[in-house]
Amino acid sequence: MPALVRIAIASNDAAIALSGYRNENLKLLGQQTGAGLVLRGQELLISGTEDSIQLAQRLVQALQPLWSQGQNITGADVITACQALGSDRLEELQAIHQDIVARTRRGEIVRAKTFRQKQYLKALRSQDLIFCAGPAGTGKTYLATLVGAQALLKNEYDRLILTRPAVEAGERLGFLPGDLQQKVDPYLRPLYDALHELIDPEKAISLMERGIIEVAPLAYMRGRTLSNAFVILDEAQNTTAAQMKMVLTRLGFHSRMVVTGDTSQTDLPSYQSSGLAVAQQILHQVEGIAFCRLGQGDVVRHSLVQRIVAAYETYESQSSPDATRPLPSPDQSDL
Repeated sequence: MPALVRIAIASNDAAIALSGYRNENLKLLGQQTGAGLVLRGQELLISGTEDSIQLAQRLVQALQPLWSQGQNITGADVITACQALGSDRLEELQAIHQDIVARTRRGEIVRAKTFRQKQYLKALRSQDLIFCAGPAGTGKTYLATLVGAQALLKNEYDRLILTRPAVEAGERLGFLPGDLQQKVDPYLRPLYDALHELIDPEKAISLMERGIIEVAPLAYMRGRTLSNAFVILDEAQNTTAAQMKMVLTRLGFHSRMVVTGDTSQTDLPSYQSSGLAVAQQILHQVEGIAFCRLGQGDVVRHSLVQRIVAAYETYESQSSPDATRPLPSPDQSDL
């Protein structure tokens, strides 16, 4: 006969954080454990077999440091907790929960949500050149921009430089109004958005006017030496091999560079190799470079994005194999 366990929740905020938007967290917990989870006010009801109930209880307990404080829980948090239980990594999970990367201007806590994001953050804080590849929504650019902005505000670097190639995704730059800077601004918007999570827009404008923060297309990097700077190259899959070599050799003294991209979303012509793919083939054994690979399990956007990424990965794996060498997994990197 199915059993039933009741867990009291201390506050409404904690109950809302645990259940998630439209009870998505409870549904995912049920899928992962086989138990039924229902929230009745400030009481969680768990039903099912003894094994499924026990597993669900352990998962809820593993996530308690988050939901008990009213912190939002995502599907990635649930999956990571499942992985921690299955591989005896609860101490690592606690370290993820305790390592706060930043607090946004709205007071929201930003932290790693998966083991691979945690390894990515470790590289961002310790290595001088970091490559990170993965699908949309895995936090590649967001985390790098936050770490870079924090380092700038702490005076660890003199400048924060955010750049990306202005490659059209089915559109033409020439048809956009304005000068070159106005034409490329839409391509740099994701960098602005991440930056404004930590720095007030008015302060960011002031820092840009003084050259302390620079958001510019990749073409502006040619011929420069980027010293005492935190540099982020976003959408690196859209660089050519020559452009990638150019920007990597701009790295000056006391500088850190982060290169992010998704080789499955290259907008280059079919006859042109992605600079990101070429670089990872050439540099994967060079000492002092960290390679991080994020996957569908690291997607922290809407849960539907994770399913979309999974569907595409399945489709692409059944198609002709990719000729490019994938980035080493974090377990194989220098982290």
